[in-house]
Amino acid sequence: MMSGKTVIVTGANSGIGKATAAGIVQLRGRVIMACRDLARAEEAARDIQLQTGADGSLVAVRYLDLASLTSVRAFCEGIIKDEPRLDVLINNAGVYQCPLTRTEDGFEMQFGVNHLGHFLLTHLLLDVLKRSAPSRVVVVSSKLYKHGDINFDDLNSEQSYDKGSAYSRSKLANLLFTRELARRLEGSGVTVNALTPGIVRTNLGRHVQVPVVAKPLFDLLSWGLFKTPEEGARTSVFLASSPDVDGVQGKCFANCRPHVLLDKATDPQVASKLWDISEVMVGITT
Repeated sequence: MMSGKTVIVTGANSGIGKATAAGIVQLRGRVIMACRDLARAEEAARDIQLQTGADGSLVAVRYLDLASLTSVRAFCEGIIKDEPRLDVLINNAGVYQCPLTRTEDGFEMQFGVNHLGHFLLTHLLLDVLKRSAPSRVVVVSSKLYKHGDINFDDLNSEQSYDKGSAYSRSKLANLLFTRELARRLEGSGVTVNALTPGIVRTNLGRHVQVPVVAKPLFDLLSWGLFKTPEEGARTSVFLASSPDVDGVQGKCFANCRPHVLLDKATDPQVASKLWDISEVMVGITT
């Protein structure tokens, strides 16, 4: 049970994020749904209350646009001002294989939202997480990280862009971020772990084009082979709530079990360099 605990879930208005929020509320935790589309978030919050039988005190909605560093800072300022504690931060929101677009700050959208937005968000909330220790950070990555590479000469896709490669790079960045943050948090009482949820039926793939003639077969296969959002959210809820991972630091999980990563996702030199460059990109001065 998570009674008395406050949890932030980014991208909680649909898919895995909504199912994660519902799972936390089911355990009597209080969820702050951090979302860009407030209308959809409010609707999702009502659905969660109906589904779980919880009253309004356990579900709150706040505006957060991870494609805007200004929005990230404003969100964190509000949390620090209004919330006496933060027990879990779940970095769930993501953009998947979108056409080449830029964030408000000029970053390639997938790298900007999936990595940099969450990088700044986590950085700005670390003090309140430390004050609330023992506390946790949960990072949602993807097995598609395997197809990604960190090209420090073109992190922002100025020279070339492939939407699949860009997504995989952002998910690899999530894992490297988890490793480096874990190293920096040793002894702080805050743990960070990542997860890969598997292939889940969500609207994340709305930018993926399926030929019209193949769509009926694709839809049939997806219902038979893909996880439901609730199944995809189980590892997120597990990492947020289970005593089995008390003190576990810097690991990756799949299906609620430790998952062995490729070496490129755990390279300490690459993780440290990516961290330093990310700080510069989001304007962190230390």
